Amino acid sequence: MANLRPLGSRVVIQAIAREETTKTGIYLPDTAKEKPQEGKVISVGSGTRTDKGDLTPVEVKVGERILFAKYAGTEFKLDGEEYIILSEKDILAIIEG
Repeated sequence: MANLRPLGSRVVIQAIAREETTKTGIYLPDTAKEKPQEGKVISVGSGTRTDKGDLTPVEVKVGERILFAKYAGTEFKLDGEEYIILSEKDILAIIEG
């Protein structure tokens, strides 16, 4: 990936695609698939400034798996890869383990 550093409290993620078949083996076409809500953090911004000017860093780190809001962020392509840039407030949880 090219050097891409989001501004403020934004995070760049690469969505992790859902399974193409159900647990019972039924194939799901693209039109029936839900939008992915899980992703891997690729890059994080520096954080936000408080009213006093102090920097509050972003809580997630590069490489972590996260769960994010269903319709959050902006999708874009860079060097042939698809990414999503979203605000830290749209991250719902860090997936551990």
